[in-house]
Amino acid sequence: MPLSEDEKRILSEIEQRLYESDPDLANEVRSTTVYTDPARNLRWAILGCVVGLAIMIVMLSTSYWLAFSGFLVMFGSAIYVERSLRQLGKVSIDQIAQNIRSRPVRGFRGPRPDGENTDE
Repeated sequence: MPLSEDEKRILSEIEQRLYESDPDLANEVRSTTVYTDPARNLRWAILGCVVGLAIMIVMLSTSYWLAFSGFLVMFGSAIYVERSLRQLGKVSIDQIAQNIRSRPVRGFRGPRPDGENTDE
């Protein structure tokens, strides 16, 4: 449902007051999306996989226990990568579903064989 002109004016006033009172918070809110946190977690998890793999390879010739600990780090990070990817996918699917629900479907069924339009 679109906003009325009065509601748009009120929202712009609130936004302007936020920029005046706390510009750091306003910039942070403007730059943050629903993808920011899962993407940051994904980067850290990938780094953990790489570090765990490096520990495992380097320590394999020295100590099997330290190599196994590197494997555990790599395995735990891989699980976290999977969870972060799943969370990113869920956010995307939820956003697509919300966009579909918010727009009316027009021309979905198309014209009838007798020539009448079913959209009207």
